[in-house]
Amino acid sequence: MKILVTGAAGFIASHLCEKLVSMGHLVFGIDNFNDYYDVKLKEINASDLVNKGVTIFREDLNADLKSVFENQYDYIFHLAAQPGISAATPLHEYVDNNIYATQNLLDSVVKYNPDLKLFVNIATSSVYGKEATVNETAIPKPASYYGVTKLAAEQLVLSLKIEGKIKACSVRLYSVYGPRERPEKLYTKLIENLYYDKPFPLFEGSIYHERSFTYVGDIVEGLAAIIGKEELVDGEIINLGTDEVNTTQEGITAVEEIMNKKLIIDNQPPRKGDQLKTAAIIDKARNLLNYNPKVSLKQGLQEQVNWYFEKFIN
Repeated sequence: MKILVTGAAGFIASHLCEKLVSMGHLVFGIDNFNDYYDVKLKEINASDLVNKGVTIFREDLNADLKSVFENQYDYIFHLAAQPGISAATPLHEYVDNNIYATQNLLDSVVKYNPDLKLFVNIATSSVYGKEATVNETAIPKPASYYGVTKLAAEQLVLSLKIEGKIKACSVRLYSVYGPRERPEKLYTKLIENLYYDKPFPLFEGSIYHERSFTYVGDIVEGLAAIIGKEELVDGEIINLGTDEVNTTQEGITAVEEIMNKKLIIDNQPPRKGDQLKTAAIIDKARNLLNYNPKVSLKQGLQEQVNWYFEKFIN
């Protein structure tokens, strides 16, 4: 199969590309290498992918994508997005990169790739709002620019499916962590600050937040399981995470134990848009995809610490 993965040089997408290559698929990636975080990290990921046979297009999804679609793809996994809930990121960047970019990609699919088997949109549990503890039938209540625009992108994809122009599904991910996690995300920043004895900014109340912290390897297993099931998942919204729930404090303690160090805390005011609790309801993923997350938080964090030391310390 020929498969296109958007945001390919990023955290989850780079792992997905590797997984798809290991399954024998011909994989193409597209990424604009923007500077939301250190581009050198994306270059490391991209180099690893190219060495494994992935073709990378350095292109923005808001551009003319005709050259990208000179190939006819069987599947598209759309992971590219403006991530995070930082107050420093203005609304228009979320709109441009999550809504307009998704629409331009969809327009290109309809125009250039009419025989696509399935469009897989990667969404987020943030669409549920402050507490993501429900199944896929719940009414979304996003509380951040990120959640609002990702929900809009999801609806653009599913509306095109309703019109009969594509087959598509949307997968809502829960608190993914692991090797290659973005530098501003909880665990990569935690590992770095622990190693260098730097104060770690902890937002008021967040130590008690509960999360379905899901290891990236489990996520990509679930995504890869979609291939060949387009008739089964067409039109579906699917939660993908773990039903193991941990507090932020439990995550911090686990990393402290792995690294045998004590974190210096820098208490910060509450962060607008932060989710208070997530608990992935994954019955649909189990039934449709035979999805079964296996990696515990402590196991996954050990892998992430190992990756950090390999890439940045050793």
